[in-house]
Amino acid sequence: MTSSAGLILIFFFYGLAFFSMGLIVAIERGRGSDPRLNHALRPLIGFGLIHGGHEWLEIFEIMHVLPGQDTAPLAWSSIRIALLAFSFFSLTAFGASLLSPTDKIRRLSLVVPLIQAAIWGYGLLTLAGRYGIYGALWDVADVWTRYVVAIPGALVACLGLIYQQRVFRLAGLERFSRDSLWAAVAFAWYGLIGQLFTKASPLWPSMVVNQDLFLDIFGFPVQLLRAAAAIAVATFVVRFLRSFEVEMQGKNSELQSARLHEAQRKEALRGELLRRVVAAQEAERQRIARELHDETGQALTALGLGLRGVSSALRQDEDRAASNLRQLEGMAVRSLDELRRLIDDLRPSHLDDLGLAAAIRWYVGELQERVVLDFKVDIDIPDDLVNLSSTASTALFRVAQEALTNVLKHAMADQVWVRLLLENGFVKLEIEDNGVGFHPEYFLKPDQSAWGLLGMEERTSLLGGEFSMKSAPGDGTCITVRVPYHIDAVLEENDEDPFIARG
Repeated sequence: MTSSAGLILIFFFYGLAFFSMGLIVAIERGRGSDPRLNHALRPLIGFGLIHGGHEWLEIFEIMHVLPGQDTAPLAWSSIRIALLAFSFFSLTAFGASLLSPTDKIRRLSLVVPLIQAAIWGYGLLTLAGRYGIYGALWDVADVWTRYVVAIPGALVACLGLIYQQRVFRLAGLERFSRDSLWAAVAFAWYGLIGQLFTKASPLWPSMVVNQDLFLDIFGFPVQLLRAAAAIAVATFVVRFLRSFEVEMQGKNSELQSARLHEAQRKEALRGELLRRVVAAQEAERQRIARELHDETGQALTALGLGLRGVSSALRQDEDRAASNLRQLEGMAVRSLDELRRLIDDLRPSHLDDLGLAAAIRWYVGELQERVVLDFKVDIDIPDDLVNLSSTASTALFRVAQEALTNVLKHAMADQVWVRLLLENGFVKLEIEDNGVGFHPEYFLKPDQSAWGLLGMEERTSLLGGEFSMKSAPGDGTCITVRVPYHIDAVLEENDEDPFIARG
């Protein structure tokens, strides 16, 4: 027979293996993305902690250190049998949950340990009536629990781990697939062999197949086999839990790759945007040069020739000279108006002289005069924007200019709302229309880039602001921009003008 000291040592490592497994699973659970496995690990935590406690209770029982062990032995025997049973109910729930491919089946799998508990409880009542609580009932209850609860629970856990092995293999996690398979094998040995050889009791077949027979055949106690199987189970379960770490590393790698790809895409878009901005600047210079040549240059030439003719006519016909002077005056006024229009197109004087609100109102009026489309613009701008920084004013005006131009070109809207308001040190611009709308994600693809939208977003981000756009086919479009109210102070602190730096 094995000495008490030897059994104590075996039970210590036996309980330590399962208790440690329960703690580690409790710590690691929830890190994986598979809800089925995360759900199944909860009852496995219960099995490890409860069954480890059961084995340590066996140690205290052998050492006779349980309080009231001699005066109330039935209470401790009841507690030990209850711990044994409930630990294996949890193990059954673990295996049944692993075998459930869907949430609905997983909820139904809870019926399995409940049926098992009903059979176990009914059997205990029957055995209590036959053997009595002061007879051989507690040895019979131990055997009954292992036959009805422990062996089926271990086999269900074995099947569940085999199913999990297949899941790992399909996911390309071969190493963890092998760990799951070995954990299944260890549970099979633990259930079929470790729980079959029980205490000797009047319950068949434990009167023949028991731990004494095991010791006679193999020369070591069955508790040592259980402890070895427990260590193997704990080892391989903890090993396949490392799949969570590998999964997290894979997700982090994918996230980093996605971020790198997005950064490269944005940088490419910015480069293309800069190229287009430079091209637009050159085109604008060509347009201005052409208009100055065609309009202002020719007008000045005509003025020069007309004044020369007037100087000659003054000596011969004063009335004709006066008529020519009036015509030249009208030509000068038209040239001056054209020159002012060119200047306003470059940068409206309203923006510097009267502020952002006046500049936006002026631009809306200019649009309504120039286009033949009939659309209404509602402008809601507070009067306390006089101290708005020039950088913020310029950025918001250019965004409003681009957004309103897009409305005219593409939206087919008959109503536009322009709103400016202050929010906690930020000034927010909203431009909304009731036009045809579009899919924003389509136009922001690299091959379908809307450079006007990207320009607005880039201008906003360079000022530390936020750009957002909401649109859907048939629901119109709303563009929102938030930039710091006193952005000039921020730029002075950073000693950098983002537009100059970008140029």
